[in-house]
Formats: sequence, C-alpha cells, structure tokens
Amino acid sequence: MEEACFLARGLGAHLWLLHVEPPEPDFVGYDVGPQSVRDGVAEDAHKHHRQLQEWAERARLREVECTSLLLQGATVKTLVEKAEELEARYIVVGSHGHGLKQLILGSVSDGLLRKAHCPVVVVRTG
Repeated sequence: MEEACFLARGLGAHLWLLHVEPPEPDFVGYDVGPQSVRDGVAEDAHKHHRQLQEWAERARLREVECTSLLLQGATVKTLVEKAEELEARYIVVGSHGHGLKQLILGSVSDGLLRKAHCPVVVVRTG
C-alpha cells in the first residue's frame, strides 16, 4: 500500500485496490460442498471486502483518490482483464518473496509480469 500510494500521489493518479476471490466451486465444476464451508468462504469474502475498504479510506486520508473492488475469478486473468478495462498505467502487487519454489510453481506476481499490458511493480512484503 505504501508504494502504491506513493506512485499514485506522485503521478496524480487514481488508485484502484483490487482483490480477487476464487470462483464459486460449481462454476469450476466441483460440488458446492457443505453449508459450513460455503459460510466460511462468504465470511472470508466479507472480511476481505472490509479490509479493502479500510485501505481505500487510509489512501484517501493521504490525499490519494482511491476505489476498492472485490472481484471473483481466476486471479491473474481477472486482474489483467480489469487492469485493461481500467486502462491502468501500472500494476503494483505485493510478493512474499518465497524464492525459487514460488517461481517454479508460479505466482500472481509472475503471472502478472508475463501477461499484463502495462508495467508491473512487484513490492516485497513482510
């Protein structure tokens, strides 16, 4: 968030905070599962939405125009498509920096670096 706000403020840009939830199980061909699992998934989505709203408010307090969006789908594909739709000039993404294992298995950061239409700024977190 620090780097995203820094860039947005410096460029006079609007900051879009995006979070992608996994698709519904029935959408990807799996059974829906017990209600307790569905309730847990819904609770997580609400928690993520509240967190996004809090981050957006913090950005606004720093005089950065900011909108938060909670999306659903395949993470990299959904982020790339939304960034194109929003005509994003940059994508800023956090990376936990798990090293070689992360690069071999693939990651959101790696996927964005390969597929995004614009520059991707990867910020190490933690």
